[in-house]
Amino acid sequence: MNDFTLPFESFGVSHKGCVRELNEDSYLVEPQTGLWVVADGMGGHDAGEVASASIVDHLSTIGIASSAPDLRARFEDRLSRANAEIRGISESRGITIGSTVAALLAIDGRFACLWAGDSRVYLVRDGSIAQISRDHTEVQELLDRGMISPSEALTWPRRNVITHAVGVSDEFVIDFHQGELMPGDIFVLGTDGLTAHVTDAEIQAAVVSATPRAACEYLLEMVLARGGTDNVTIVLVKIANGHDGQSLHPDPARAEGRGR
Repeated sequence: MNDFTLPFESFGVSHKGCVRELNEDSYLVEPQTGLWVVADGMGGHDAGEVASASIVDHLSTIGIASSAPDLRARFEDRLSRANAEIRGISESRGITIGSTVAALLAIDGRFACLWAGDSRVYLVRDGSIAQISRDHTEVQELLDRGMISPSEALTWPRRNVITHAVGVSDEFVIDFHQGELMPGDIFVLGTDGLTAHVTDAEIQAAVVSATPRAACEYLLEMVLARGGTDNVTIVLVKIANGHDGQSLHPDPARAEGRGR
């Protein structure tokens, strides 16, 4: 390991949208620990917000990990604590609440994306955008089984029904994808309030040449201009282009973000 770093920039925005009275999304931008998160709460007034905030509050205590396995272990531990807390709140109120989560972990030149629900993680690399996460929804399961077509999925009556989330049961399911960070990589984390109004191609076009802050604000404006039917949260992480031999480590001096 050398002493050089390949810096990155990151930024996040969140808005209640044009229809909802309350913003039940939460997000976390923690470049010092190599962690970025979006969470979309569900459960009704004053409930979904509590669930997503619980996830972010617990994950904010991760601290500085010693390795990639340590960072992931800390992440899963904090998420388990959040799940237990949300379950306790659900039982005390006699209702079911929960939250999606989509996260990016980055350390020692590697990344891991972890998610539950339909909040998404995209990677823009070498001029192409790819959805790293896979929606935990009924409509995605039907698509995977070949029971409906992509065009039918767009208007499927139960297309927003989530099959996995944090806080809805004692055990939760979280999927992951991991890989090596490359110079110029751009990660976009977003709740479904973003993807309901903006296409993958539009996301790619917005992020490739803009700063994370400018791209986040542009995408948010686009969502609101198109009706903003849900809460919307966007977190963007851009890995700088570096020289050969540089390692990839968080550089807090090059990161920025807004509190949730």
